[in-house]
Amino acid sequence: MERLLSADKVPLYERLAEEIALQVRQGTFRPGERVPSVRQISQQKNLSITTVLRAYQMLETRGVIEARPQSGYYVRIPPRPTIPEPEISNPLPDPSQVNIAELVMRVMRDSLDQRLVQFGAAIPDPNLLPIKRLNRILASIARNDQIPQNLCGEPKGLEELRVQVAQRAYLSGCPLTPEDVIITSGATEAISLALRVICRPGDLVAVESPTYFGILQILESLGLRTLEIPTHSRTGLSLGALRFALDNHPVKACLFVPNFNNPLGSLMPSANKRELVEMLAEREIPLIEDDIYGELFFSGQRPEVAKAYDRKDLVVLCSSFSKDISPSLRVGWVAPGRFKAELERLKMATNMCTSLLPQLAVAQFLASGGYDHHMRRMRRAYADKVAQMAQAVARYFPEGTRVTNPLGGHVLWVQLPSKVDSLILYRQALKVGITLAPGYIFSPTTRYKNFIRLNAAYMDARAERAVLRLGELAERLAN
Repeated sequence: MERLLSADKVPLYERLAEEIALQVRQGTFRPGERVPSVRQISQQKNLSITTVLRAYQMLETRGVIEARPQSGYYVRIPPRPTIPEPEISNPLPDPSQVNIAELVMRVMRDSLDQRLVQFGAAIPDPNLLPIKRLNRILASIARNDQIPQNLCGEPKGLEELRVQVAQRAYLSGCPLTPEDVIITSGATEAISLALRVICRPGDLVAVESPTYFGILQILESLGLRTLEIPTHSRTGLSLGALRFALDNHPVKACLFVPNFNNPLGSLMPSANKRELVEMLAEREIPLIEDDIYGELFFSGQRPEVAKAYDRKDLVVLCSSFSKDISPSLRVGWVAPGRFKAELERLKMATNMCTSLLPQLAVAQFLASGGYDHHMRRMRRAYADKVAQMAQAVARYFPEGTRVTNPLGGHVLWVQLPSKVDSLILYRQALKVGITLAPGYIFSPTTRYKNFIRLNAAYMDARAERAVLRLGELAERLAN
């Protein structure tokens, strides 16, 4: 006989629904987390499948849980509390020298300290990476002696991997061939090689504002100047501002992240990408496109790359597998367009080639067919984590706070009240076991001193308590 019988004659499915709803309210099952399956509840409670299904349908109607095809039932993430997004950025109109290396090194060292809640470096959640699968592949490669003896490989990289990269690129609207691709040691090397081929020390490079501090570090190391272009947190780069900049400054190259800019998470519409490429083609100005977050979209189709509109081979497309497969393997790639021959020679002169073992592992993982399933799981998880962190910021941070609403990636850009200095907040947060990325490192100027970037990849119950603590620290600085 089924349990949960009572004298008040409340139907069993209603009692079960209320029991699960109570568990949700009390935090046993949190927003975005999977609740027990229908079969598990049926067996544990000694209830019929029909009774459990009716309870879950009631919870769906009440907005407590939601069904996900071929995955199960999850606690529904409630609508985000009303909080405005940051306005379009307003950087200084003149070129700048970059000098952020010391602060960046401090933030990156924080990522090695396992005692800290990791909101600083934009490192992926290791629990979402296919680490066990990669370890099995690496072990198989070693057992079967698949690494060529006495060979380090050619500069352009392993053919099997270049084939896989070209196949993935086709889904982003970019019909590459394996011969168009050069494998690099991460996206950082890809971008650095592209800049070294196109620019000379002292040249001017246009970047989004704010932009990823790793890009600024590369520019600093090469002695290049930056010209910041206003960028909107939703639609990305201001094309009007870029056109004005190109007409008034000797820009040698542009370095942009059209798909889910870090730290804004902005996504440039397709029409804007086309206009951007055409604008630069008219002036014969190369575009270095960083698409490292392009696969981490939350819904719909994979956004196309700007290079999909390239008709003059002026777009240098760079990416890596650090955010979706493994940051430790350091496998990236570049499609250099008209700069291929020179970039390949520079790659050979720099480090001969990218290590073969990581290339083999990534190539086999992609060819096995497990990548798409893995990415669906990762995208759902990051969509939930980003939404949860944004809600926590809205609840716990001081009045006047603004936060982005990205459609991909796993970072949030938070604008704090003007009195809050992000460097002071960073130092205070370290004392209570939390690391974050202060806004100073996302611009060659101090334009973003009251901004912080938060990595949502690690968002869980412990991280929510850390967001609460950060909000308390920010509140004190704001008053």
